[in-house]
Amino acid sequence: MSLGQDSVQPTVVVTTAGSPSTPETILRLRRQGYRVIATDIEANAPGLYLADRSHLVPPGDSDAFVADLRDICAREGASAVIPLVDEELAGVSLLEREGITVLLPRLPFITTCLDKYVLMRRLAAAGIGVPSTRLASEPADGLAFPLIVKPRSGRGSRGVSVCFSRLALDRLLATTSYPVSDLIVQERIRGPEFTVSVVVWRDGEVQAVVPKEVILKQGVTRFAVTRRNEEVERTCRAVQSALRADGPFNVQLCLDEAGTPRVFEINPRFSSTASLTTAAGVDEIGGLLGQALGRGPRLVDEWREGLVMVRHWTDEFTSEKEFDAHDMRPGPGALPALGSAVPVAG
Repeated sequence: MSLGQDSVQPTVVVTTAGSPSTPETILRLRRQGYRVIATDIEANAPGLYLADRSHLVPPGDSDAFVADLRDICAREGASAVIPLVDEELAGVSLLEREGITVLLPRLPFITTCLDKYVLMRRLAAAGIGVPSTRLASEPADGLAFPLIVKPRSGRGSRGVSVCFSRLALDRLLATTSYPVSDLIVQERIRGPEFTVSVVVWRDGEVQAVVPKEVILKQGVTRFAVTRRNEEVERTCRAVQSALRADGPFNVQLCLDEAGTPRVFEINPRFSSTASLTTAAGVDEIGGLLGQALGRGPRLVDEWREGLVMVRHWTDEFTSEKEFDAHDMRPGPGALPALGSAVPVAG
């Protein structure tokens, strides 16, 4: 079925309106001529009030989420969905079977990446460098401290700890709120960290690889700089060849003492640093969306090196009347019901 509103101004749904990077994505897509529908689980998510229209939705890992998103797409005439948080990815990818373009890799790649232990094993088997990794339920013999302990599934820095000794590791595993069977223990690579945009679509051909060296990371990357590195680019292309994402993904890796890339995580979606990729010359979100909807050419792997992203807060201003129309004042009844539309002025 076709859900496109019209050929002049296609409608696209962008999730996770409360993420630090989503407001800029919404504004950029609107400038490119798209009608943007934003979703989030919280009514105070800033991106909700920058979109053409917005909806509150249940959490992405709930049973109701995909059904609600499907209904929103139908009511709003959406041609495409851009999911931006891990909990939503596997479920949202199923909407592609219903004729909605979903800007994600293929489902097998998504499920592999969302299990960090399985991912490390797949990459190692393909000859791609990774840190030494064990299940936390297995002995850590032979692993050199410090070690990273983190959930097999999860995002950002949630549940991630660094242990500098076996005693610290034993204490952590004895007191953690996570089931030990859900944790992995990983060698810590101390070299420079990179977060890399890999731009690819359904034909499987990599259109661009944009490495960004992380300067400051606090849950999400705060400061980063575009940095050319042939080995990093080669490694990221090898990931596509081995695992066939056939959609956009983000590789997180560190360089070891020999300068060899060691992949420690892959996000099977656009990353929060997509804005830096775009500023450097490769509009990965707008470019792939245009290709998916038959509105734009392939991207060119030409970008500016040495461009620094400094992530910061920005202020938006509105009249009190418009503010009250969003029902954002705290107090009983302040939050709209799940699935309700949030009208946006202008």
